[in-house]
Amino acid sequence: MELNVIGAKPLSVSDDVFGGEFKQALVHQVVVAYQAGGRAGTKAQLSRGELSGTTKKFKKQKGGGARHGDYRAPIFVGGGVTFAAKPRSYEQKVNRKSYRVAIRSILSELNRQGRLKVVEGFGIETPKTKSMVAKLAELQVSGRVLLVSEDANEALFLASRNIPYLHVVDVIALNPVSLVGSDHVIMTVEAVKKVEEWLA
Repeated sequence: MELNVIGAKPLSVSDDVFGGEFKQALVHQVVVAYQAGGRAGTKAQLSRGELSGTTKKFKKQKGGGARHGDYRAPIFVGGGVTFAAKPRSYEQKVNRKSYRVAIRSILSELNRQGRLKVVEGFGIETPKTKSMVAKLAELQVSGRVLLVSEDANEALFLASRNIPYLHVVDVIALNPVSLVGSDHVIMTVEAVKKVEEWLA
């Protein structure tokens, strides 16, 4: 199949990468796994048995008031936590093949919906926000925009960092969450070739 390149001749690409079937269940699984992998999992609380302090029974067993052992019980302020959270990993295993199929599926759906645009290059030589805004207006994109470059240079990053709805990544940093969360994705021809080579 062919992708339309703005201001240039169409680019021939693989049907599997940019024209495959959309696998919603797999895409959901991969997105959830990617987000889970980013969680710190460092929350820690003390249980009743881990608190410092005396275990002396603070009042007589009988003679008024509820029967109790010590002040480290969860019902008291400053007491231990009933089911104390401990550091853990939220990482979910996703096979490399499944991950690539999900990326292909997302790209195919973006292409079908007309939300994927391909350009020869961004042409941002100086790190000016005004230049980037003008370029986006020229491409007629709106909402959250993801720019994918074959090798995003410093000028491109600096020109885009003050635009809240714009996110710039290179091919190595391309991920399912960024793709799913974008209203429009703009890729350079070289980036398309690298992605195709990666997912082929």
